[in-house]
Amino acid sequence: MTGRVVECPIDEMNRPRGSKDAQLRIPPTEPEVGTLFTGWGGELATCRKFAPTARNYSAAKLMSQVGLRVSEACKLDLADIKWNLGRFGKLHVRHGKGARGSGPRERMVSLINGADRTLRWFIEDVWGQFDDDHTRPGAPLFPSERKNADGTARRVGDDALRGGLKDAAKAHLPGWGERLTPHTLRHFCASQLYANGLDLLAIQEVLGHSWIAATMRYVHVQQTRVEDAWVAGTERAAKRLEGLIR
Repeated sequence: MTGRVVECPIDEMNRPRGSKDAQLRIPPTEPEVGTLFTGWGGELATCRKFAPTARNYSAAKLMSQVGLRVSEACKLDLADIKWNLGRFGKLHVRHGKGARGSGPRERMVSLINGADRTLRWFIEDVWGQFDDDHTRPGAPLFPSERKNADGTARRVGDDALRGGLKDAAKAHLPGWGERLTPHTLRHFCASQLYANGLDLLAIQEVLGHSWIAATMRYVHVQQTRVEDAWVAGTERAAKRLEGLIR
């Protein structure tokens, strides 16, 4: 307004605090999630409807591997998978959540953590049971059982994916039951990636956060700075006492 450019006084790495803190979510452990998907995968051989069960299983597994939001998974097209990009392929998330109502924010998500194998299996062994035209423009990655007027498969709704995860949790991880949601799997993904050595900036890119402070809320369970400080403090105290004893 004055014709002069001033430096931004806000720390661009940390999101300004809102009126209240976000809800604390503690995700299931890696063995618990392993138990869920092992049981769910075994169910595929005997379930009444293989294709929708396998679709819900694959979508949930993708959420746990690369932290997709359920709305993002529903809006993916087959063409959004870019197998030729990067070491493992990438997923073009065109409808990412925008910050503070800014509209969809696009991002490229690397198919790490086994996500490439999940997608290859689903496309090669399951997708054709919903539709027979992989080259159709706008063909959804996760189709619905319902058909369009031209006979092509519609796009799955988030209720179907949420319901599939809820039923699977009740059957194979009853200790979580109603508490296991797609967003909980997103928290699990961030915590697992952090525990396996991925740095915060990389996790921020995977999840599509605008602020690294938001990412830190997802990995708080794995952070050990309080424990590390306590151990360091006790070691310093022990050294001081050792000096007194001598």
